Amino acid sequence: MFDNSKSIEQYSKDYSDYLHSILQKADSKPISAFVGVLLKARQDGRRIFFMGNGGSASTASHFAADLCKNVSPDTKDKFRTMSLVDNSALATALANDLGYENIFVEQLSAMMEKGDVVVGISASGNSKNILKAVEYANSNGGITIGIVGFDGGQLKKEAMHCIHFPSYSGEYGPVEDAHIILNHIIVTYLSFSKK
Repeated sequence: MFDNSKSIEQYSKDYSDYLHSILQKADSKPISAFVGVLLKARQDGRRIFFMGNGGSASTASHFAADLCKNVSPDTKDKFRTMSLVDNSALATALANDLGYENIFVEQLSAMMEKGDVVVGISASGNSKNILKAVEYANSNGGITIGIVGFDGGQLKKEAMHCIHFPSYSGEYGPVEDAHIILNHIIVTYLSFSKK
């Protein structure tokens, strides 16, 4: 579709239309389930770990920051969030010594407790480091959430709950846009509804 755009004006419209179609195709029930998981985690004092690679790494950081800071900024009733991509010294040491596929699972093995939430963000749903971490969390009492695009990949099958934005394979930009919009939908909903 984007190959047919003859100008930036046309490309901008086509991109926006395609992004809108991806957002419209996502099932709202898993979004509701995710919000329920987040609220229970906060009520029970559980931690919420976010992880992703590349653009999804920045979404993981953004999600963790927004959920902790913006939902209940003036109370002690905050979400206990952490992005597993933010400690670059630890992530690169793990990647160097144990392999990149272990950078998230090794952190979870040190910090995750039963009932904690693990959120994997991956456009393809096939990132090995995320799949290993989700497998670990599933086997050790964690609650797993996948946020994916394309056909959903393996993460759609492995996560307990999965929010899927169906799209053509390889279209990272629109999928990553949809994921950050999901962040803002959830955070603003929780902020304005006083949940």
